[in-house]
Amino acid sequence: MTVSSSLSSQTVNTEAHLRQAATLCPNCGTPLGGKFCQGCGQPAHLHVPSAREFLHEFIAHYVALEGKLWKSVALLLFRPGRLTLEYIQGRRVRYVEPLRLYLSFSIIFFALFKLVGLHFGDDGRQAAPEKPAAVAQAPASAGKPAPPAAGGKKKGEPGLIEFDGDARKARNLVEKVHPALGAKVAHFSALPRDERNTALKRAFFSYAPYAIFALMPVFAALLKLLYLGSGRRYGEHVLFALHSNAFAFLCLSLLMLVPEGVPLVGPALFLWLVFYLPTAMRKVYGGSRLVTALRWLVLMTAHSLCILFAAVLAAGLAMMG
Repeated sequence: MTVSSSLSSQTVNTEAHLRQAATLCPNCGTPLGGKFCQGCGQPAHLHVPSAREFLHEFIAHYVALEGKLWKSVALLLFRPGRLTLEYIQGRRVRYVEPLRLYLSFSIIFFALFKLVGLHFGDDGRQAAPEKPAAVAQAPASAGKPAPPAAGGKKKGEPGLIEFDGDARKARNLVEKVHPALGAKVAHFSALPRDERNTALKRAFFSYAPYAIFALMPVFAALLKLLYLGSGRRYGEHVLFALHSNAFAFLCLSLLMLVPEGVPLVGPALFLWLVFYLPTAMRKVYGGSRLVTALRWLVLMTAHSLCILFAAVLAAGLAMMG
């Protein structure tokens, strides 16, 4: 009789506990009044997800292949500045978050860029075949070395003379600052061309994504300076910078994917890339076309100098490595 009463009491307590758990959020204990907890946002009805649900969660939250992605891309591509205004005006849930949008398209761009290939100091021409041994062993009195090809370059070694000259100037400049750094530059310039190209590629793909991301606050700061007195907060400039750079990465990715035999698509994308930013600036910040064009020129000049500095820094890190 006692054992039966004990079992009955445990059953009642368990049912009561389940009823209480169904009305309280398991995560924070807030009383539930809908499909989601009002305290922490966790779903009210929990269960172990299936493989299909895991896949959907990955696609929805990490790759963002949902309806909101297509809405965001449509505004980003065809209505410059509209996505930024939507976010500022509070219509945000229907679109992909700005930082996620920027990171997604930047990752796609650098992945495609690495897949397509990058050639430093190479014009795409195939190197000249090596000379036969008999020619290579000809006596010195047979004649002077052959003159370089047109343009001052040896065939098969495009850009080598200019690079050596630039490296010599850089080495002399760095040696004046620090002899040890000058020695590293000298060691780098003495490497074969293929090894130099490999080091530059490695430095580019290692540091360029971080450098471009680090330039994002600088881009926003330039906008802040250009629009002093507009009443816009710095966060709004960061938002515009994320959207405009996300578009740039998306457009550049599309340019890499367009086949060479398809006419007009590439030039059209390039022209849209050029005119997109001033159009978006006028949409978000207002102002006349002339003043917006002047601000755009200043912005592009300053931002290009920042990118050039980042590229020189990446090359310097390649030489130091």
